[in-house]
Amino acid sequence: MWITYQPSLSAAQVTQLQNDVRGKTYVILSPYTGLPSPVVASAWGKQLTLTSASDGRIATFITTYAQGPQTPEPGSPCTGGTGTPTG
Repeated sequence: MWITYQPSLSAAQVTQLQNDVRGKTYVILSPYTGLPSPVVASAWGKQLTLTSASDGRIATFITTYAQGPQTPEPGSPCTGGTGTPTG
């Protein structure tokens, strides 16, 4: 699962997202330019757009879709990437 947020998101909202993902496996968080909303959560064919990090649906989305039934390779690590991310 990848949770992205607009780079202009307030520090308080970024902290909220960090708290939401802390300790969760298979969930990454990063800023990303060009998003259709301030926060976007994506998980293998599922996506949730949010106007605020305080929206309680983010926790439900993480619980439901991190390693959820839609995951094509449950338990596979997301490591070993190369290059420098852009965004």
